[in-house]
Amino acid sequence: MTRIFVVALGAILGLAGMTMTALAQSEGRQRLGYGLLFTNDVLGDTNDRWRTGSITSSRVWGPEWQGHAPGRIGQLLEFRFHGEVIAPENLSRPAPLDRPYVGALGFGLHTHFQQRQVDYALGADLIVTGSQTRLDDFQDFLHGFLGGRKVGGLVQRNQISNAVRPSGVFEASREFKLGRVRIRPFAEARLGVEDLIRTGADITLGGIGEGELLVRDAVTGHRYRVVRAERAGTAFLLGADVAYVDASEYLPARSGVTLSEDRTRVRAGLHWENRNGAALFYGLTWLSEEFDEQREGQFLGAVQFRLRF
Repeated sequence: MTRIFVVALGAILGLAGMTMTALAQSEGRQRLGYGLLFTNDVLGDTNDRWRTGSITSSRVWGPEWQGHAPGRIGQLLEFRFHGEVIAPENLSRPAPLDRPYVGALGFGLHTHFQQRQVDYALGADLIVTGSQTRLDDFQDFLHGFLGGRKVGGLVQRNQISNAVRPSGVFEASREFKLGRVRIRPFAEARLGVEDLIRTGADITLGGIGEGELLVRDAVTGHRYRVVRAERAGTAFLLGADVAYVDASEYLPARSGVTLSEDRTRVRAGLHWENRNGAALFYGLTWLSEEFDEQREGQFLGAVQFRLRF
């Protein structure tokens, strides 16, 4: 599988080069939309462990929106920020074989395009990890303010090391309509901080999301709205995917835990928008175990909202 990932990485780097060329040649770009998604296990199974919380922000520029991504790579650009905390089950007194603490900040450039009714997403990110992010101090302050567990000294000392790691992602998907139901199978490859190949599908019932740009959250797999078509109503969604994981910088060999090669995500959610443009999304995702010593999976909640006054 390592050879497969090397080939895939080469393909992503080549496409990234093409994106930069297109960026240099493209004109007439305007701001198209903005999206912000919060995830936290307190919004899911109410615990504070493992994939405990993240925030992802996307800002998109491109030519005038026509209800779908443009046909050329690099015409539509998404600038993405991602912050995430991954923690052992017990922040104060972790078990000997639990995962190390991870604080990660990501800064990326992504492009979305469509060819022959297939939607593609291609992106490159720089992931900053370790104590230099100060996310351990921020979580410690937040828990102290809210009355949660403090981040113990052992947890802080054993967190993953300071580094700046490149990461790439490529996704291909296509939407099929069956009456009011929309089905979107997809395949995804991620390389860098975690090397994995994933396949799955999303099912949507309702009009919200149709003719819009939704981008996929790396943690939960939910697709959150970035370029919107103003439309009151609701949409229900279901999704699932499975992944083969070849390597993870978030679970280094020195931690003593064993990386699980298979991961599964199952999710459900609701998009809602009123006539004034106020909107809310809530999603729930079950994540399977990411290392063999993890005693069970976990539920994460995800929230996106927009207020209009």
